Amino acid sequence: MIKNEEGFPAGFVYVDVTGRDMGRYVEEAKQVVGQKVQLPAGYQLVWSGQYEYLQRVVERLWVVVPITLFIVFLLLYFNTGSFVKTVIILLAVPFSAIGAIWLLYLLNYNMSIAVWVELIALLGVDAETAVFMLLYLDLAFNERKAKGEMRSIADLKHAIQDGAVKRLPPKVMTVAVMFMGLVPIMWSTGAGSDVMRRIAAPMIGGIFTSFILELVVYPAIYEIWKGREVRKLAEAGPSNV
Repeated sequence: MIKNEEGFPAGFVYVDVTGRDMGRYVEEAKQVVGQKVQLPAGYQLVWSGQYEYLQRVVERLWVVVPITLFIVFLLLYFNTGSFVKTVIILLAVPFSAIGAIWLLYLLNYNMSIAVWVELIALLGVDAETAVFMLLYLDLAFNERKAKGEMRSIADLKHAIQDGAVKRLPPKVMTVAVMFMGLVPIMWSTGAGSDVMRRIAAPMIGGIFTSFILELVVYPAIYEIWKGREVRKLAEAGPSNV
């Protein structure tokens, strides 16, 4: 059979890649072929198939991901009305990505389109849960401040502890429900199970590390942020507290 591509006679060499990242394999193969294969005049070598689709998706992701981050930033800013709160909430992104990447590494999963899609979805979930954590901390802080009980850093720590404890049950419930829904997918079999496992894995790892972040790191950051305000109130005296 004589095949053609874009009006030119073409010969196809099919390669199955297992246990390797498609993009990295092709990049290494390009170097080896470029060093050892000399193409005659009028011939060209094109890497196509899944690699070509991957390149198109990567180009789109370079546009989609920044736009997504910008939209999330705007929505958070409009919701909180504070640039500082928005930045604190977005700290969940790298922490959740750490858990997602580590779990992918432990499962020996390569980066794929499905993984990138779920990482973008993980960004939205982490931002949503972080908003509620800061809301509970703000409520506890403002409640003590309104009662005149915010006179020292110790009072601030008590307020943060109260807010974090109130947030703990709904946070545990949220994480538990997501785990119960996603973990069974990791043992799924049949058509499409490979893709589904790679979609579920980043969310499972990311939710675990973001859970630790919100209960351990957020309160500490909140204390640093509100500490200045508490010190000013303490210096102003009881009449202004």
